[in-house]
Amino acid sequence: MTIDDFTAGFTQEPGYLDYGRVGPLSTAAAEESLVFTQVLQRARHGSLDEIREQDGRVRAAASAVLGFPADQIVFQPNATTGIMHAMFGLTGGVLLSAEEFPSLPIAAVRAQEALHTVQPVWLETDHGKVTPGQIREQLEANVAAVAVSLVDSRSGYLCDIEGIRQVIGDRLLIVDAIQGFGVVDAPWEVADVVLTGGQKWCRAGWGTGFMALSPRALDQLTPVFSGFTGTEEDEPWGEVPPPAPDARAYRVSNPDPLAEARFAASLEEIAGVGVAAINTAMAERVSQTIELADEFAIAVVSSRDERERAGIVVLEPPTEQVTLLTASLHNHGVTATMRQGRIRLSVHAATSGETLEMLRAAFVSYGTAASY
Repeated sequence: MTIDDFTAGFTQEPGYLDYGRVGPLSTAAAEESLVFTQVLQRARHGSLDEIREQDGRVRAAASAVLGFPADQIVFQPNATTGIMHAMFGLTGGVLLSAEEFPSLPIAAVRAQEALHTVQPVWLETDHGKVTPGQIREQLEANVAAVAVSLVDSRSGYLCDIEGIRQVIGDRLLIVDAIQGFGVVDAPWEVADVVLTGGQKWCRAGWGTGFMALSPRALDQLTPVFSGFTGTEEDEPWGEVPPPAPDARAYRVSNPDPLAEARFAASLEEIAGVGVAAINTAMAERVSQTIELADEFAIAVVSSRDERERAGIVVLEPPTEQVTLLTASLHNHGVTATMRQGRIRLSVHAATSGETLEMLRAAFVSYGTAASY
């Protein structure tokens, strides 16, 4: 598959720059959803066997993108459920920033409150950036794990997980990958737990995600929320067997096979073209977006360094002009996120020239109105 084949699967209307919130369904995911909905609707003899095969399919597809073996990957309904599994399974201190997306710090605190076996250790950051140097300086003896977002959802900062691994030694490295998985060619092998959802950059819709665990994580984490499908028995009637020794232990119940089919279709496309090719195309469009903002003197507060950015560009107009810029984007059909006085533009590999022209028109209107 070529990058042109991949981008042909983007069928949303021009002006969409909000993949950090949700990615419109890819053509492959939408078609797969329709096919399996009809299979379930008709329930022909033998069709349920094909539906059940989607769990193995989605884990194999995730393995092809991530590099973890399929038996170390378990489907999750979203990234946050996987994060809860990881945090409740920890023993000891977990070093993380309170400025991470709320799913990480809230899960850590809830686990501490409920089990008293994990203790959040709050990392002081450089304006929200989690760096290897800061972690080295604040790494206490009781820290058993470090939890980070691959890409910060507010600043767009791309975390150096390879550098973090070098400074934390054999402690567990837990990575919330949702804002970069599928578009960032990250060194996943340095992570012990990788958690993501498929509804953003993978464009697989809500209800999709996975949790991947290294052998070290499987050995050290306790599968607290391990349900009846989390054992080696198909249906453990009349007994309560121990959790499975692999990633299956982190299943609570049967997964949604239609969601698995959607996610599998998206991941197969990503594997087919390669994350590196997707990232190259995306990086070019991110640069074009930054150049547009510079042309109109709109402050870009996300990183300009390609080593520190993924697909998110963050704009910070003067406080009194935030509403003006937001309205201008809306009036010109540009979909973006306004959060805490900043505008977040999320650019993908298929962001079109027409979309960038719509963004330019919005900037022109904003600049004209701001000058009065």
